[in-house]
Parts: sequence; C-alpha cells; structure tokens
Amino acid sequence: MISAGDFKNGVTIELEGNIYQIIEFQHVKPGKGAAFVRTKLKNIKSGGVVEKTFRPTEKCGTAHIDKKDMQYSYSDGDLFYFMDPDTFDMIPIAKDVIGDALKFVKENETCRINSYNGEVFSVEPPLFVELLITDCEPGVKGDTATGATKPCTVETGATLSVPLFVNQGDTIKIDTRTGEYLSRV
Repeated sequence: MISAGDFKNGVTIELEGNIYQIIEFQHVKPGKGAAFVRTKLKNIKSGGVVEKTFRPTEKCGTAHIDKKDMQYSYSDGDLFYFMDPDTFDMIPIAKDVIGDALKFVKENETCRINSYNGEVFSVEPPLFVELLITDCEPGVKGDTATGATKPCTVETGATLSVPLFVNQGDTIKIDTRTGEYLSRV
C-alpha cells in the first residue's frame, strides 16, 4: 500500500480494479481547506489517461508489473508465440494484445513482455531493427532537392517511407516506436 502523499512519477497503483501508472502528480495546498494530491494516471491495459484527486492520507495498492525479455518465435493464426530464453517455455499471446507492436519484428528477435498477475497486457519490440527491403520503386532522378521519399515494403510485410536513394535489396535501420527510416546499414 502507498499513500497519496508518497506518490512519485512512474509508480504503478491498483485503483478501482484497474492498473494505473502515475504520469504526473502535484501536491496542492490551497489557502483555505485541506491539502490534496492532483494526479494524471495512465491505464496500463487500455492506454487511456484520467485525472484524479486524492486526499494525502488515502491509500492505494501498489501494482508490480513483471517485465521479461522473450524471443519471438512464430505466429500461428491469431496467436504469437514467445520463448523464455531461460526455461525454453513457449507462451502464446493473442493478436489483440499485441496490436501493431510486431510490425517491424522478425522471428527470433527479443521483445519485452509486460504482465500483471500472469496476464500479459503489452509487448514492446526492440527500439531499433535492421530489415531487408523486399519491394521498392526506383527513385526519380532530379527529385532529390526537396528531400522526397517513396514507399517501400520490408521483409516483415510492413510499409514505410524511405529516401529516394534507398533501393530494393538494401538493409535499413528502423525506429520501431515511430516506424521511421533511420539509415542504411
């Protein structure tokens, strides 16, 4: 249990049957009346943000989030299988939990699996990946002064915009958080 007076940014709490991470908190002492703590909370599972006020003596349960690095093995229909590198156990995760997280992830890449009480609620891909371009139109000469881009498809099937000098068969580095091209490898 943690009291509202001890809140810090990044702490996860259990409130009204949901798990929230404290994004912002502010101790407010008005000139008249009792002090209170104003918070901005992010729902860990849904991603929604809510604002809530607490009395400084209110207590909330702390929530321990388990983060484990696991290797993405393969997908089978709507299930994606991850292997624990220590025990070699395979864990299936549903497609709706993963969303677009594996858009730029190849098989055998390491991802971070976040869970609470054994229930997986999100998958974090590596920050940067290197992928081979499988389909890309040739660039138009003379169109480079504006920093123009063209669409291309990488080996995972995802599409992104790259500069005109990038060609099919090149290996590129991608930021998985934004889905942007960083450089050729």
